Amino acid sequence: MKVAVYDTKPYDQEYLRSAQVSKAPQLDLTFYEFKLTPQTMHTAKGFEAVCVFVNDELNRDVVGFLYEHGVKRIVLRCAGYNNVDLESCEKLKIPVFRVPEYSPHAVAEHAVALLMTLNRKTHKAYNRVREGNFSLNGLIGFDVYQKVIGVVGTGKIGRAFAQIMLGFGCRVLGHDLYPDAELATKGVEYVSLEKIIKESDILSLHVPLTEQTFHLLDRERLWQLKPGAIIINTGRGALIETKGLIEVLKKGHLGGACLDVYEEERRYFFDDFSNRIISDDVLARLLTFPNVVLTSHQGFFTHEALTAIAETTITNLLIPTDQINRYGLQK
Repeated sequence: MKVAVYDTKPYDQEYLRSAQVSKAPQLDLTFYEFKLTPQTMHTAKGFEAVCVFVNDELNRDVVGFLYEHGVKRIVLRCAGYNNVDLESCEKLKIPVFRVPEYSPHAVAEHAVALLMTLNRKTHKAYNRVREGNFSLNGLIGFDVYQKVIGVVGTGKIGRAFAQIMLGFGCRVLGHDLYPDAELATKGVEYVSLEKIIKESDILSLHVPLTEQTFHLLDRERLWQLKPGAIIINTGRGALIETKGLIEVLKKGHLGGACLDVYEEERRYFFDDFSNRIISDDVLARLLTFPNVVLTSHQGFFTHEALTAIAETTITNLLIPTDQINRYGLQK
């Protein structure tokens, strides 16, 4: 099978090659560093499958083009699938595969790392001492112990995050359409979305991006958060209305934001802009806040997670067509 692999970096190629050599040497992988978009979709001609990542754009036009040129499956190297027009895929009977889990601990631990960095200001302290400044002024944090932690979405990642925060000695509130009975026995209290927003000292989002969760924290709900609350988002950028977030940060309503994702990250994340101008005024403004810690969608970025992603991706490419029992998203 000939496979076009889009939006790849050296680490993607390394892990996918390793998994391919051990599991499927018969696969013919062609790596592209650019994203699959309406402008680049012509490069998929002659391939039987495409392998894409979070910022590739598979809208109706792209999916239609893939179908017309013989692409028989779409394989995602991620859990989220909001960038794929599933309705078009189902209509054209193109199966879509994803990586439903790789290392939930990787993302959960990164969420905690962001929180502790913002709280204890270790990023600032690190830069200070390297310049010979050993002053503690301006580095005061708070005890996370006994704080109220809200976890919106208690799937595999949210579950892992909740368990870590229980270990910190926190009171953990959960919100999910399908509450986890085992988590509840460990002390997680399931409450309504309204209650979790109003009572959490720290609110962490762990839900997929859908029509229902788009701007889950919109301007109105951001103002409903407790004064001084901290929000964490390691899911998808559009779970939060960024302009509303900037508004509440400017007014001093929030204690801070820990972000591994951004609404318009497709234009910037995973690439080096250190010598270029960031023309996105919203992103540029977000980066000016001293109480915002922003990383470039690296929550998944561990050896264990990359290994699991590569192995699952290769496995999804190997599934015989006659064993795909339905079209649409393969979970």
